Amino acid sequence: MNEFFLNSAAAGVVLSLVSYFAGMEIKRRWKWAVLNPLLISIVLVVGFLVLFDVDYDAYNESARYLSYLLTPATVSLAIPLYQQMELLKKNMAAICIGILAGVLASLGSILALSVVFGLSHEEYVTLLPKSITTAIGMGVSEELGGYAVITTAAIIVTGVMGNMTAEHLCRVFRIKYAISRGIAIGSASHAIGTARAMEMGEAEGAMSSLAIVVSGLCTVAGAAVFAGVY
Repeated sequence: MNEFFLNSAAAGVVLSLVSYFAGMEIKRRWKWAVLNPLLISIVLVVGFLVLFDVDYDAYNESARYLSYLLTPATVSLAIPLYQQMELLKKNMAAICIGILAGVLASLGSILALSVVFGLSHEEYVTLLPKSITTAIGMGVSEELGGYAVITTAAIIVTGVMGNMTAEHLCRVFRIKYAISRGIAIGSASHAIGTARAMEMGEAEGAMSSLAIVVSGLCTVAGAAVFAGVY
């Protein structure tokens, strides 16, 4: 089976897409928040690899073409932001402060938890970019001496959790304004959370898209500073 994946240009792509579409169908039928399509697809792919004893490297080599779409998919999030440009101009100060607060909360929480649980420096810097998109987070982790593969897993888990809990948490904490909701989701759970923000409303999606970009840039600078603290 490893040879099949290594020699096939599409086996990994097909497995990934079929698993994701299966996740979407399960979500459509039962509509439970925990049934996130990405989470389901991860479980299905991992189950397949374990069941048929397929090495991750073989699967990754066959599915690498999907990774090429990551950057353009992130860039395309600028479209809803452009459509809400007037809203952005009117609330520029609040938006910038909100994103900065989100970045500092993310970095600060990782620092605090690393101290509490006694993580090594490498483990600490691996988790620092957990709340930004994979395209940026992997580079930050490698630059700081972390484990990029674990960073990717942490980013995905963070995004999935944000996608699953975003709307519920907004209700619990009575966050009613679209700008606040979008900024909170985007700065905490990047593109996967933004997908949920877009379902909540156009303004939420636009602000979340903005938060992905700005928080990513702020985290690049902030992670370098925080890396020297612990």
